[in-house]
Amino acid sequence: MATWCDCAAAVGVSSGTDALLCSLMALEIGPGDEVITTPFTFFGTAGAIWRVGAKPVFVDITPDTFNIDPSRIESAITDKTRAILPVHLYGQMADMEAIMAIAERHGLAVIEDCAQAIGAVGKGRKAGSVGTVGCLSFYPTKALGAMGDGGMIATGDAALAEKICTFRLHGETEKYHHKYVGGNFRLDSVQAAVLIIKLRHLDSWIQRRQTHAARYAEWLTDVDGVVAPIARPENVHTFNYYVIRVRDRRNEMMTHLADCGVSSAIYYSLCLHQQECFAALNHAAGDFPESERAADGVLALPIYPELSEEQVAYVAESIKGFVA
Repeated sequence: MATWCDCAAAVGVSSGTDALLCSLMALEIGPGDEVITTPFTFFGTAGAIWRVGAKPVFVDITPDTFNIDPSRIESAITDKTRAILPVHLYGQMADMEAIMAIAERHGLAVIEDCAQAIGAVGKGRKAGSVGTVGCLSFYPTKALGAMGDGGMIATGDAALAEKICTFRLHGETEKYHHKYVGGNFRLDSVQAAVLIIKLRHLDSWIQRRQTHAARYAEWLTDVDGVVAPIARPENVHTFNYYVIRVRDRRNEMMTHLADCGVSSAIYYSLCLHQQECFAALNHAAGDFPESERAADGVLALPIYPELSEEQVAYVAESIKGFVA
């Protein structure tokens, strides 16, 4: 995986969430520190920051990619900021060139959340190879999925990789000698064995997802009230999820698709700044309008590699039927 991600080292861990948690611990980020991230992502991103005692500081997204907006990051930096944690949502990388420039100016670590973006490329660099660390998830819904939970931390820093190895084993440096308080973050060997076999097929699976995405884009063009996802020209989008925007009646469209035998899903229906567990951050509705608009309109369509072209066409026709 280190070779595949163009990194010096990669360390297997127990899940994508634990990859984030272990990375934060190894970078010694904790109480009193702040980490900048997006409010429009899976809970585990901000949850990991909170669990080490740090404060998640949210920055709104760009409406075209759903990724963190680099132009808003610098104004969120304080003397307590220790890291930026961008998420490569749905399979498209955030603008890492801009993010890394900001991080370098302010001496910040960058933790890439690549849970949905294995194989994605931005300006010639693979997801996970640009920041201080890159955190991967092998949950079964991902493009490279295990039989259960699994994750990995990729890094270009060999010394940091050794420290991460220590943290994933309760901070143990030698048998029953603990330099740090780490955790049990090991990747199960059975999951690793499955992933070794499946990795051989990952490139072809990503290509199938991209083919399906191109068909969807073709067939959903000019469908009133539906906006297909875009891939910025500098990016290679892997389409872990194929997420459209629906202008209105999103939930009704979802019900219609279910009636047609088509599964769909909402990633994500409530932004992180609106979650009850983060009430102490004192955010209110309207604080991050682009994220909130996305939560109100996104809908993920089937995109897995085994879909036939006929099935993709059927999904598109089902959407057209609803709009009509």
